[in-house]
Amino acid sequence: MAVGPRVERGMSSKPAISTVHCALLAALIAPAAALWLSAAPAHRQFSATQVMHANPSAQPPSDTEIRERTERLADNQHHDDDELELYEHIEHNIDRTSGPNPRTLDDRVYRIGPTGGGTFKILLRDQGMDATPADYHRALQSWEAILEMMTRPDDPKAKTAYAKYQKRQHDRAEFVDAAKNAYIPKWLRRETWHGRECDVFELEPNPSFHSRSMFQEALTHIAADIWVDRDADQIAHAEARVTSDVSFGGGVFGKLYRGGVVSIDQSEIAPGIWFPTREQYDFAGRKFLFPFEQHHIIEFSRYHRIGPPAEALVAVRDELASGKPFITDP
Repeated sequence: MAVGPRVERGMSSKPAISTVHCALLAALIAPAAALWLSAAPAHRQFSATQVMHANPSAQPPSDTEIRERTERLADNQHHDDDELELYEHIEHNIDRTSGPNPRTLDDRVYRIGPTGGGTFKILLRDQGMDATPADYHRALQSWEAILEMMTRPDDPKAKTAYAKYQKRQHDRAEFVDAAKNAYIPKWLRRETWHGRECDVFELEPNPSFHSRSMFQEALTHIAADIWVDRDADQIAHAEARVTSDVSFGGGVFGKLYRGGVVSIDQSEIAPGIWFPTREQYDFAGRKFLFPFEQHHIIEFSRYHRIGPPAEALVAVRDELASGKPFITDP
């Protein structure tokens, strides 16, 4: 008898990963927090649709223009971060082996929804098998219960969840602002990326930058190239490189080894709002005493504004009342 896939559900700020793993990802995300990068290592490989066309006649921007665009880029990132808390989406997570002929180790599809205190995730497909309707319905009921709790401002659990969420948001905003000073941008060229004209900048660590946290310290070990959309002042593509080993907790908690690569693609999903569409990570390190290697891809799709908890609660209840199955593939 076939056994239905396990449905993972719960409230979190990201898909469930260890604390050390979170730290490693934060280090890899670092460079683009300034001129944005949100998380993903990759080989420098591009499909036919990703061919870049350089514009050799383009003139480099002035120092004043670079400073002004950096400020607009950071402001836009703050806005995108705020809007992301109001959207649900689909994530396709793939773990693979390394080498020229990688094989898939894990393949899962999740529905990710906001809660007002983080995100709620439901496993839709596990290794090619769809979740059973009964499991999906139970997960949707759990999401409904969390949203209902978050609409009660005096509920102690809601207060705790919201306080933690506010701290994460504050830390994230502080990190983005710190990253503006952590790098020295250098204009490289102008290119067309996915049909959009972009300026390509190289970000090298600023030797005069003084970090104020473990995550900010990781910025000093990362360099990046970013493709900045000229019309929107948003990151269309970014690639980060770990230039030296990054230690966490003095190396006790873990270490990210030199040579790791992260890339991200973003696109405009609504006027003035840019979210990730693909992230890829390739890196190696150590968690406590145990070595690990990560080759991970996340594909993001079907962004849909579901609103703050009160609005999301109505949408989830309507879906439960309809009894209609969720269509994983649009």
